[in-house]
Amino acid sequence: MNPKIYILAMACFVAGTVELIVGGILDLISTDLGISLSASGQLITIYSIIYALSGPLLLTMTSRIERKKLYLYALFVFIIGNIVSTFSPNFSILLLARALSASSSSLIVVLSITMASQMVEPKYRARAIGTIYMGVSGSLVLGVPLGMILGNAYGWRAPFFMISCLSVLAMIAIGRYIRKTPPVPSLPLRTQLKTLRNGKIISAHLISIFMLTGHLTLYAYLTPFLQETLHINTSLLSVFYFIFGIAAVAGGGIGGWVSDKFGSERSIVMIVTVFGVMMFLMPLSTFSIYACIVVMMIWSMLSWSISPSLQSYLIQSAPESAEIQQSLNNSAIHIGIALGSGIGGVVIERSSVYYNAWVGVIFVILALGCAVCSIKWKNRFRAEKSLPQS
Repeated sequence: MNPKIYILAMACFVAGTVELIVGGILDLISTDLGISLSASGQLITIYSIIYALSGPLLLTMTSRIERKKLYLYALFVFIIGNIVSTFSPNFSILLLARALSASSSSLIVVLSITMASQMVEPKYRARAIGTIYMGVSGSLVLGVPLGMILGNAYGWRAPFFMISCLSVLAMIAIGRYIRKTPPVPSLPLRTQLKTLRNGKIISAHLISIFMLTGHLTLYAYLTPFLQETLHINTSLLSVFYFIFGIAAVAGGGIGGWVSDKFGSERSIVMIVTVFGVMMFLMPLSTFSIYACIVVMMIWSMLSWSISPSLQSYLIQSAPESAEIQQSLNNSAIHIGIALGSGIGGVVIERSSVYYNAWVGVIFVILALGCAVCSIKWKNRFRAEKSLPQS
């Protein structure tokens, strides 16, 4: 596999870190800017919303720009966003800076996926995409603890300054080592969005929405779940999160290998099925710390294994609108994150966090149903095309 893909993965690590890095320093931001803790939480919400909405629009608006040049433009805007965050005098400016970072980050991740998939032979495509997602997953896992360490040591502005510096290094590396990539001939946005009328495409995006909804129903409340079921202290809790993070990062690479080995369609069905089983077993495994760790590691790994298979599947299913599909799928992921967090909160209020995983399994089953529908629709479509014309 082309080693230059790791440069794109590291750029995605830097771009992804800024999304959740504020999670561990919300109290510092609220105190310094004189706002409530709930108001500072909007820094995460606005980021997710802008990220989900801006990707497809920006890809269409920039469809004729050479991809390496566009990547460097996006990184430049990303750097500006983080510099503004570093020196924000008030909450309104900080929100604006977060919007800049979110929109440029969404473009960086999608461009990394499309460029990486073009840098390798088709048989290694899913593995290349998996490497990109290892960068993304690593950033999401390490973002909160990294923000807490820097924020508590040097103030809440330090993490944004660090990201700005790392982004400059990424920009230099991409400018020097990544070759120019011509834009793929693009259809008008209206024509591309018409693909969502296609059963196999909309079902594929629904896999991401439902699977991430199910995942976040438990993951967003993993701390109270572990504390209530295992009665563990804070230091042991950090060990659980570290193990979860390592498994999540490995999941992206493993998912790419599985997809290349068994094909994207079979991989999607296998991953979603086993993921649902692991989520179902999570509450049952809490009779033992060791059993819970094993189940949690497999659950974490599979949560990121689905992305390479699904992205590869979308490229194969809609090659004429591959970029927009990948962007829409990233948007679907963020929709699932928002829905899962909300639903998990309702479960806790009305029942107990012990049942969050089982409620989440319901959505994973819906994801599996969407996967089967999408694949069967595709096979039927192929069969119809192969019939002789009278």
